[in-house]
Amino acid sequence: MDTAKSPSSINVLGDLTLDFDDNNDDDDATSDNDVSLYGLELELEECINDHVVANILSQGITLRDYTKGVENDLRQLEFDSIQGYIKESDNLVSLHDQIRDCDNILSQMESLLTGFQTEIGSISSDIKLLQEKSMDMGLRLKNRKVAESKLAKFVEDIIIPPKMVDIIVEKEVNDDYLRTLEILSKKLKFFEADPMVKTSKAIKDVSPELEKLRQKAVSKVFEFIVQKLFALRKPKTNIQILQQSVLLKYKYIISFLTEHGNEVYKEVRAAYIDTMNKVLSAHFRAYIQALEKLQLDIATSSDLIGVETRSASLFSLGREPLKNRSAVFALGERINIIKEIDQPAIIPHIAEARSIKYPYELLFRSLHKLLLDSATSEYLFCDEFFGEEGIFYEIFAGPFAVIDEHFNAILPNCYDAIGLMLMIRITHQHQLIMSRRRIPCLDSYLDKVNISLWPRFKMVFDMHLNSLRSASVRTLWEDDVHPHYVMRRYAEFTASLIHLNIEYGDGQLDLMLERLRVAVDELILKLAGIFPKQKQRTMFLINNYDMTIAVLKEAGPEGGKIQLHFEELLKSNTGLFVEELLLEHFGDLIKFVKTRASEDTSSSSQRPITVAEVEPLVKDFGSTWKAAIELMHKDVITSFSNFLCGMEILRAALTQLLLYYTRLTDSIKKISGGGAALNKDLISISSIMYEIRKYSRTF
Repeated sequence: MDTAKSPSSINVLGDLTLDFDDNNDDDDATSDNDVSLYGLELELEECINDHVVANILSQGITLRDYTKGVENDLRQLEFDSIQGYIKESDNLVSLHDQIRDCDNILSQMESLLTGFQTEIGSISSDIKLLQEKSMDMGLRLKNRKVAESKLAKFVEDIIIPPKMVDIIVEKEVNDDYLRTLEILSKKLKFFEADPMVKTSKAIKDVSPELEKLRQKAVSKVFEFIVQKLFALRKPKTNIQILQQSVLLKYKYIISFLTEHGNEVYKEVRAAYIDTMNKVLSAHFRAYIQALEKLQLDIATSSDLIGVETRSASLFSLGREPLKNRSAVFALGERINIIKEIDQPAIIPHIAEARSIKYPYELLFRSLHKLLLDSATSEYLFCDEFFGEEGIFYEIFAGPFAVIDEHFNAILPNCYDAIGLMLMIRITHQHQLIMSRRRIPCLDSYLDKVNISLWPRFKMVFDMHLNSLRSASVRTLWEDDVHPHYVMRRYAEFTASLIHLNIEYGDGQLDLMLERLRVAVDELILKLAGIFPKQKQRTMFLINNYDMTIAVLKEAGPEGGKIQLHFEELLKSNTGLFVEELLLEHFGDLIKFVKTRASEDTSSSSQRPITVAEVEPLVKDFGSTWKAAIELMHKDVITSFSNFLCGMEILRAALTQLLLYYTRLTDSIKKISGGGAALNKDLISISSIMYEIRKYSRTF
């Protein structure tokens, strides 16, 4: 609000001040004691800013007059109000009476509701009391039911029904007897489980009788199971059928004895181990003895690659000559044993009746096939019947000892390297079979067999290696350019071991074969060196290398490093033989071509080729070339045992001859002047090609 004072306001205030001054003069005597004007000026200052006061003053009305007007209005309003009340007095009296009546009714209602509240409070207390009683009764009922259930179970667990006593004492062991044993076992476990139960007077009364029943049951099932075990000792008993159809049917007896008759269980366990140990040991001993009669001796200590065929020892007298007994070194059909690894074991009496003999690896496979099947069956039975795997090793301690005794007697006298490697592979296959069956019981035994076979194989292999290194060249040498029997033995022996190593990739065996190759290389070169003529030496080497490659190819299509080595040797020696063969029949022609035809005619220092030089060569070639080729053909046919190899060499020789003759004709063309006179004596290239094709058709 604007605080500036208008002129009219100042005038009004001035008038008001004057009025107050006049009144003060008139009423000094009477108002000194009634009204105090202290602070009036301050209040007037405040009224300046009041809208209502400012509005009244702006109308030109004095405050006294305005106050009197207000008092008159209030008196009139008071009078009007009194008149209104007087006019409505009857209604107000009636309203007063109604309010009083309502108040009485409400007072009665209050009394009634208060009574209801009191009664409801009493009923709530009764309900709460009844609820507490109900909960208490429910808890008691629940406790009594629990107690009744436990007591009923307790009574059921400790009571010994007469029927159970009758079955345990009088009846035979059968399925019903086993079910009764289970009930008896539960009662015995109940007596032993809770120490608090043992303090019961009822238990003290029943316990002696229950103990007698336990002893009777243990005694009876012990006699029963021992009789079944003794049945295993009967001759010609099928042990597996008896185990599966009889013993496993009563396997709960073992569980009962384990829990309630541990001493008796140990006796049963020991009886079973002793029985099966003896039975299986006897079976394996008899089977081994029968197999030994079927053994076919393959090799002796003198049957080595580098041993001369005519040598004989005390052990080889009366035997077939080594030269004709390729089975010592060649794998042949013996490899089929790996493919038929899971075939049934040999039945000795049938084989003996047919007079069949087998290499030892077949007997080895058959013996271990029987061992694998017997061990698998026994391991699974022991695990299911006794619930423990360790019992297997105690049972098979005897059979293992029998087999080891046989093996230790056979192995030191085994000189069949191929058979030994076959046994190593058979052992590996048997390990895979047991792995697929998920039966670990023979892991350590098969590892031990493998560990025994490898040193023996290395020893026999070293004997073959040393036989090559220490071989007498003069004794082994034969005046024959065809493949030597030592080289054939080596090729068959190496091919056999390569074949047996294809799927295994044994680096150790590869190194051993490399050592053997070096030794045979040295020996074959020494044998070739004894031949008086170079041509014979070359033919001898070619025949041996070619034969070796052919045998190695049968072992595997890829050949390997050893085959590649011999292919390189064959290639180089074939080139040498071609040159030697051509020199024998066309020596002058080849000498001329290599010396004169290869000279540089443009050089002034070189003597030019003349007609007199080449005319004898042309005429001689024209008169003898067909006969010479025929002689070369016959020479090749008789010198090389492999027809295809011989024809390949002949074709290479004829091709080389064609090259030499072509170079001769080229030299004639370079003769100045007289070269044309020799054309009538030259043989056409097409005629020579015809002859080459004629001999090529014989492939």
